Amino acid sequence: MARFGSFEEPTKDMKGALRRLARMFRSELLRIIGVLVLTLVGTLAMLLTPKLLGDATNVVVDGIASGSGVDFSSLGRLSLIIVGLYALHAVANFSGGALARISVQNLGSRLRRDAQQKIDRLPLAYIDKQARGDLLSRVTNDIDNIVQTLMQTLGQSFYALYMVIGVLSMMFYLSWSLALWSLFVVPFGLLAITRILKRSKPAFREQWKRTGDVSTIIEQTFTGHDVVAIYGMEDDINVAFDDANEKLFAAGFRGYFLSMLAQPLMGLVSNLSFVVIAVVGGIQVLHGTLTIGGIQAFIQYSRQLNNPVAMIASMANMLQSAAASSERLFDFLDTADISADVSEQLPPFGERGTIEFRDVDFSYEPGKPVIQSLNLKVVRGSQVAIVGPTGAGKTTLVNLLMRFYNIDSGAICIDDVDIRSYSRQSLRARTGMVLQDTWLFDGTIAENIGFGAKNATFDDVVAAAQATGVDHLIRQLPDGYNTHIDDNDGTLSTGEKQLVTIARAYLADPDILILDEATSSVDTRTEMLVQHAMSELRQGRTSFVIAHRLSTIRDADIILVMVNGNVVEQGDHHQLMASRGAYYDLYQAQFTGSSEAG
Repeated sequence: MARFGSFEEPTKDMKGALRRLARMFRSELLRIIGVLVLTLVGTLAMLLTPKLLGDATNVVVDGIASGSGVDFSSLGRLSLIIVGLYALHAVANFSGGALARISVQNLGSRLRRDAQQKIDRLPLAYIDKQARGDLLSRVTNDIDNIVQTLMQTLGQSFYALYMVIGVLSMMFYLSWSLALWSLFVVPFGLLAITRILKRSKPAFREQWKRTGDVSTIIEQTFTGHDVVAIYGMEDDINVAFDDANEKLFAAGFRGYFLSMLAQPLMGLVSNLSFVVIAVVGGIQVLHGTLTIGGIQAFIQYSRQLNNPVAMIASMANMLQSAAASSERLFDFLDTADISADVSEQLPPFGERGTIEFRDVDFSYEPGKPVIQSLNLKVVRGSQVAIVGPTGAGKTTLVNLLMRFYNIDSGAICIDDVDIRSYSRQSLRARTGMVLQDTWLFDGTIAENIGFGAKNATFDDVVAAAQATGVDHLIRQLPDGYNTHIDDNDGTLSTGEKQLVTIARAYLADPDILILDEATSSVDTRTEMLVQHAMSELRQGRTSFVIAHRLSTIRDADIILVMVNGNVVEQGDHHQLMASRGAYYDLYQAQFTGSSEAG
């Protein structure tokens, strides 16, 4: 059936992913050694019990056969030793398992920490190109799958390996010929297991890829819930989700179906071995080359062999799933970091602070320029407004100033010094940003305003709120500044959220202020509050304003009109209106028929 159809052969090195995962256990070396030792002790205890049970059986049989009676002293001693070995096995098995779980949890913690630190080092270009849901799946679902798989396999794999070696040794010790006969069918089972492993690899890789796809759809549906509802796209979203979910089900079913074949297959091999043992072992007992206690011990060892072999087969398939997740995680962790930074700090602007764009070229993709030969000089304290149609390069311009992207050629300078000579952190520390899409984290209003201002006091937070006109709104809330909010609750309106982010920027006391569509989605009253707050905030600061509502930037010192990455006009409002060029056309399109036109 198509839903369970074949998948492409793997193109990556899953074994390499597992080897890399194993190398990460080096920091847990002492615990791993402890697991090895404790598992070995527990395994030896289990290996000795069948032999001792066989000896106890021989004591009973020999006593009855000889007519001298059962030697209960020897039988009691053997019984106590057997009970002690069972207890030793239980203690060693528990202790080894606990150490293994601690080691795996430490590895999981390290993987999560590495993933979080990697996010901080990722270039914005990478994040913009990736599906957010898939990235979240890599650092949550894939890491959880790795941890859960290793929790189930780490200690058990050592135990299974020891048991296979030990049981085979005891079987050959009891009867090498019977051991060879009983193992005759094992190669056929191993061959089948190998084929299962080969076929399960692409299925598990596909499964975790499809998990990322499903996470992406869920994330997009959640963040864009209002848009989906407004446009009545619920059915279309559900169709897309069902398709992705169906593919996930098919991949998961195929992988785990193949995995489930391992244990019954090895059970069949074990049963065939019992037939051989019964026939050949019975003949050896009749010929006196093997005792009844010996064949009893041999059968127990044979049963013990079946369990670890089946465990190894099952764990091998489980590790395919962990390897697929490891590939996805390491692919994310191996993504190139942002370019190396310098340590030089950008000093406060003081009396200077002239910003210049000198012949700047930039493109997101080679051969597709977004900004071309841009030249711009902005003196300290100026307000620069950037207008133009969608895709003209307005937001890109400020992204370059913030060094979220690196320019292709030219230079961006502050007081004749290329900003690449300063660290990104120091440049961004001198910059405040207010975006159209507000971002508030899960915390109190006071904590959100104080975000980024590490040394700010509560009085500083209140002063910033008062300066930006949000203080009286906050005090009307039941808990005031201690009101708990996040980016998705309904406690604050869109405009009030923007006022909070403006207060945050005010508290940061930046030299450069960037307003990206900051008042494009608020009501008239709130816009007046925002404009008043911004007027106070812009005093003595260099500000870049990106807006479609031209009424908000009429008092700008410089207005840049961008079209296809080029600055086609530059000047203040009155100059540009008088020239009757691109800005005049944009303005007329917005205000035709109003008293503001002209």
